[in-house]
Amino acid sequence: MLRFEVLGPLRVLRDGLEVDLGPAQQRSVLALLLARAGEPVTIAEFADLLWGADPPSRAVNVVHRHVGAVRRLLEPALPPRSTGRVVGGAGEYRLTVAADELDLTRFRRLVTRARELAAQGRLADGLALAVDALGLWRGPCAGGPEVLRRDHPSFTAVDRECAEVAREAAEASLYTGTVHPVLPTVLAIADLFPLDEALQAQTLLLLEAGGRRAEAVARYERVRARLADELGTDPDAELRQAYDEVARRGGPVDPAAGPPARARVAEEPAAPLRLAGSLRPAQLPPDLPVFAGRDEQIRHMARMLRSHRTRTAMPLLAIDGLPGSGKTACAVRLAHLLADSCPDGQLYVDLQGFHPSGRALDPLDVLGCLLDLLGVPDRAVPAALDARLRLARSHLAGRRVMIVLDNARDVDQVRHLLPGSADCLVLVTSRRRLDGLATAYGAHLVTLDVLPADEARRFLLARIGAAAPADDEALDEIVERCGRLPLALALVSGRALEHPGRGLADLARELRAAQGTLDGFASHTIQTDLRAVFSWSYRLLGEPAARLFRLLSLRPDREIGLPAVASLAGLPVRRCRELVGELVHTGLLTRAGPGRYRSHDLIHAYAGELCQEHDAEPVRRAARRRLHRHHCRHLGDTVEASATRGR
Repeated sequence: MLRFEVLGPLRVLRDGLEVDLGPAQQRSVLALLLARAGEPVTIAEFADLLWGADPPSRAVNVVHRHVGAVRRLLEPALPPRSTGRVVGGAGEYRLTVAADELDLTRFRRLVTRARELAAQGRLADGLALAVDALGLWRGPCAGGPEVLRRDHPSFTAVDRECAEVAREAAEASLYTGTVHPVLPTVLAIADLFPLDEALQAQTLLLLEAGGRRAEAVARYERVRARLADELGTDPDAELRQAYDEVARRGGPVDPAAGPPARARVAEEPAAPLRLAGSLRPAQLPPDLPVFAGRDEQIRHMARMLRSHRTRTAMPLLAIDGLPGSGKTACAVRLAHLLADSCPDGQLYVDLQGFHPSGRALDPLDVLGCLLDLLGVPDRAVPAALDARLRLARSHLAGRRVMIVLDNARDVDQVRHLLPGSADCLVLVTSRRRLDGLATAYGAHLVTLDVLPADEARRFLLARIGAAAPADDEALDEIVERCGRLPLALALVSGRALEHPGRGLADLARELRAAQGTLDGFASHTIQTDLRAVFSWSYRLLGEPAARLFRLLSLRPDREIGLPAVASLAGLPVRRCRELVGELVHTGLLTRAGPGRYRSHDLIHAYAGELCQEHDAEPVRRAARRRLHRHHCRHLGDTVEASATRGR
């Protein structure tokens, strides 16, 4: 029987005896598989763990060799070419473990049950299970010296998960007065996160309740100094309030006198604690293990939102851009960077505004889910939309919660989901520019374009690592044929990882052979297939706008003025202005200046495919003829004007 431990130094026990896990790289590979607890790990993530930004030329083969060694280590009797516990495919591996075999899965199961009991009002029982869960924690995830990179995102994510539970348990223990069972583990985890001010605040109160006031004061001073040195900030309101409470008590603590007033739960049954009444959600999707490009934009957005915290209005950021421009990836990266500033939880909802079914999520249903996550019993959830919104805002008041609303269809879908508290933070993504959010709520609007050429090259190299030999000329060709669009670049890099023997020149040749179509960007999954992703916007168009979108592919240039659009479509300028606005609104066309518009190369190719499929040759020929006459008239007017000026 195998038992795995990753909540601390990596250990594997077979029938109670510890297994020698081999050299550092092999141990690191196993640690990452366990930290992901059955979820797939890509070759690029392994390479990032083992070598960082400078993998060797044979990185992919080395990873395969280490994974094979782990497979043989765990199952020495496994026949050759058998799958066993380690399952591989499409450039990734995952390790299958039963729920009771891994300390991390046992930890999560205990925490889930603890939160359920607390939500039922059985706070003491829930706290006891949380203490049992924290008893499995032996130190930082995979924290032994043999593991090469302790700062890998998968390890730090587990550490933050444990810190969240420690904070909940500390808060609940203060209300029940059972401080001592949880105090040692909370102190150890708090030392890992000295800048987590919410966790440090609970730690101060725990120390004071346990009769260790001098230690609490010393801890506050250390945290305050570190915040000033590393972030240039003062402690936030919650940490200052906790320190003030410790300082106010003064004098020695008599343990026989019982817990302080804050720790008595009998008089405070509705205490706003996560283990003491509702779940503290942590729903953010995992951050990308390898992220390149947009760095300065993300830093700018983070600074913008942090500076907004000083105002009385709710921080709200809406990110829009082309289909495939990486809006969700940017929002998730930004959310992880700001997660510490929202210690009461992070909520994530895919609003499915551009879902292939055409059915965006109803705000009424979304609010029902959010209220459930905030601990509201089903019987207490009202039926009306406005009543649900008022209840959600009441539960969010005074709590620092982040809400990520991904793939919004329009402003109406979003406005019914906005909290009323300035303590909350909201991130929205959409293919449409949500100007109404700026007008009504003071939202910051950010539009993502394609990547600059240098960032696009860095994006591709960061994804493929050493899977393909360096070839600057081929790299530049791939970047341009991908139109510097992040989704297209990600598809090509995935292909490089799936077939390590294929060089950049081979990939460039495949894209060149597609001859301007989207054949070079097909994918096995609908979420990443370029045709499918573009089609989600196309399906939202009315028939006149869809026809115009197709006809725009007949022009040789990617940029066009409104009069030329009108000639191409055979429609009045005023009508074309409305239709072009519809295309801009869905992200299929971008403004290039007053009265001028531009389409991305790959979207242009998609429109061309649709035009060949839906518009007969006489229709295409007539449109080209109208556009040609327009250009002739425009050229004639220009020549006549020049001649007039020359007289």
